[in-house]
Amino acid sequence: MGLHRAFGPAPVETGPHDVAPADEGAEDFVREAEIGDGWLHPKASNATFVVELRRGAARGLGVYKPRLGEVPLWDFPSGTLHRRECAAYVLSRVLGWRFVPPTVLRDGEAGIGSVQLFVPPVEGSNFFTLRDEHPDETLRMAVFDVIANNADRKGGHCFVGRAGGVWGLDHGLTFNVEHKLRTVIWDYAGSAVPERLLRDLRRLAEELGAASSDASAGLGALLSPEEMDALRSRVDALVERPVLPAGPHSRRDLPWPWL
Repeated sequence: MGLHRAFGPAPVETGPHDVAPADEGAEDFVREAEIGDGWLHPKASNATFVVELRRGAARGLGVYKPRLGEVPLWDFPSGTLHRRECAAYVLSRVLGWRFVPPTVLRDGEAGIGSVQLFVPPVEGSNFFTLRDEHPDETLRMAVFDVIANNADRKGGHCFVGRAGGVWGLDHGLTFNVEHKLRTVIWDYAGSAVPERLLRDLRRLAEELGAASSDASAGLGALLSPEEMDALRSRVDALVERPVLPAGPHSRRDLPWPWL
């Protein structure tokens, strides 16, 4: 495996993309595939590599974010962003809201990090282009961001995939103990959480209340005890009062840039 400074001949857009994120076995593919060459993403704020993945005859691409490439932040514990990427995937999977592509902890050439299945987007797709046609998906993402305490939901962090589905990416700034919600998805501010989503939240609250549950075990392996307590509190609060926060109240509630 070799990590290069800039994009080379890797077929990032054209593929191969033999495994779609919604495929059965997609998580196993990301977890078990051999990691090949990788190219540094030119626009990422942290070291981010697009890497080749191969498992048997199946080939694809992954997004590798090593811990060593994370820029220290004053308000997030150093060296934890890759774990938060994985925790966001686990949370979406536990809820049954599978809009986060399969994301797992892997040891790559630059050390431990998150590896996420690369999902080819529809060209030009982002929150502002998809929200009117996919209101159920964007509402669900807004609810997810409240309980995950997402501090960086830019418009470009959600898109329609070429193989279908609405997908959300870049969840490194999540699960903070302090309130950090910063998002472009304020379309549903003050709206009631619909019953179809509330049922999933009630089930999540029950699972997080049981130390032996898959949700507690999976998320607890990635987050600190304090972060787990804060997550339980956010879920319980939304179940008790199923209304999305009003806002935005200030410039701080909006990410920059928007895309």
